[in-house]
Amino acid sequence: MKNDLLTIGSFTVHGYGLMIAIGVIAAYMMAEYRAKKKNMDPDNVFLLVIWALVSGYIGSKLLFIITILPDVFKDPSILKNVWEGWVVYGGIIGGVIGIMIMCRVKKLDFWQYIDLTAPSMALAQGFGRIGCLLAGCCYGRPATSAFAITFHNSAFAPNNIALVPTQIISSGLDFANAFVLLWLDRKKKCDGQIMALYMMFYSAGRFVLEYFRGDLERGSVGVLSTSQFISIFTFILGVVIFVARTRLCDKNK
Repeated sequence: MKNDLLTIGSFTVHGYGLMIAIGVIAAYMMAEYRAKKKNMDPDNVFLLVIWALVSGYIGSKLLFIITILPDVFKDPSILKNVWEGWVVYGGIIGGVIGIMIMCRVKKLDFWQYIDLTAPSMALAQGFGRIGCLLAGCCYGRPATSAFAITFHNSAFAPNNIALVPTQIISSGLDFANAFVLLWLDRKKKCDGQIMALYMMFYSAGRFVLEYFRGDLERGSVGVLSTSQFISIFTFILGVVIFVARTRLCDKNK
């Protein structure tokens, strides 16, 4: 794969950054369209995206730093590189916190807006993983099957070795998550259920996919990777939110 897509003078269009930008724009357009369909103020969607992006970046960066703390202690200059090194779970957690704060400040219904956001988050992640494929990060273990991908000039993945295409699998799962959530949103009984389902679907898929990841330097907790460890708690939290919100709606009928 090729991350440097186009260079004009000193300006280079990087595949990873381009896919992130496309993902954010697509997520915003989807959320705005759905907000109008639900008679929600679309102006709030723009603010929601800004809050989610800023807090998501901070959360993603902080969790990345936590996973490499031993390296940071050895070489604090690592912290100067603010444009590389993120952890998706940190971005999700940070984004949700940002949306929560925004809803509190604007006196909006958090559960209504977080449900609006959930499919868009999955959609943005799908494009982001295509960026990972172009850059070669988040790569898989060595593969012996025909379903494999080989990098030749990646700065991240081992080159000239057939690897499990974890980026493609992850992107497919994220896109599937987005469209399943859109379908389920039409059948939900209560606000909050869609975000809960997003958490359960993403956590389950991520937990399994981690067994095929080859970038082990991301840290671990016992026999589990850091992401698998977090996945357990986000899945459980998703179940708790789903049950609690469903019971609340049934009680208020």
